Amino acid sequence: MTDPIYTLDLSGAGMWSRIIGRHKTLRLTDLEGGANIGMLLYHASERHERYNMPDTLKGQHIFYLRAPYCLHSDMGRILASITQDTTGWHDTVCGGSDAALVRQKFGDKTFQTARNDFHRNARECFLIELSKWGLGERDLVPNLNWFSKVVADEAGRLSFVSGHSKAGDHVDLRFEMDTLVVLNTCPHPLDPDPAYHPRPVRLEVFRNDPPAADDPSFTVRPENARAWRNTEDFYLLAQ
Repeated sequence: MTDPIYTLDLSGAGMWSRIIGRHKTLRLTDLEGGANIGMLLYHASERHERYNMPDTLKGQHIFYLRAPYCLHSDMGRILASITQDTTGWHDTVCGGSDAALVRQKFGDKTFQTARNDFHRNARECFLIELSKWGLGERDLVPNLNWFSKVVADEAGRLSFVSGHSKAGDHVDLRFEMDTLVVLNTCPHPLDPDPAYHPRPVRLEVFRNDPPAADDPSFTVRPENARAWRNTEDFYLLAQ
């Protein structure tokens, strides 16, 4: 990849949403360690199509995400592929925080009392960004949590692994479709840290060459190759 065409640092419980075109790569970097980035994905021109957690996991026989796996839509296509990843584990099943959870864990800290240091939650951040694109509550789906690791024991109980992501860790998402990307940096809902401390992250967007059929993200599972062909057929006929 060449130099980035876009760079932005998000601090505090930052929010962000933009359309990223296919054949571009978004790099997310944990600047201090311990970051969490909640993400939702929607097809940019047909927003009823969005990231589908069950299809992404069952089609790839995986509970978490890492390179070279893919993010599947609910229309059998690939929104993005993970091409680089220095942490090796990203949570897919725990969702995001809401106002009640944040109040219970960290206390009530409103804008009126704390100004820009007030306590945000992932649900409200997602809804704020979605409203900018004509989307709302009915469009909320299970989100990704980049840089967070959650494991299950034999009884199915989930636990958060502290210290998983280190300063400088990054993950690269190569977009195979024009995609509306919605982000926030609120703490993971299972993070046991008693302090409300969203960590800063860096966003960088690069141009990349179109992938080939033998790309590792498409050959890691047969389902990915079929989804990639569906994606290419969509653009072949639409353009």
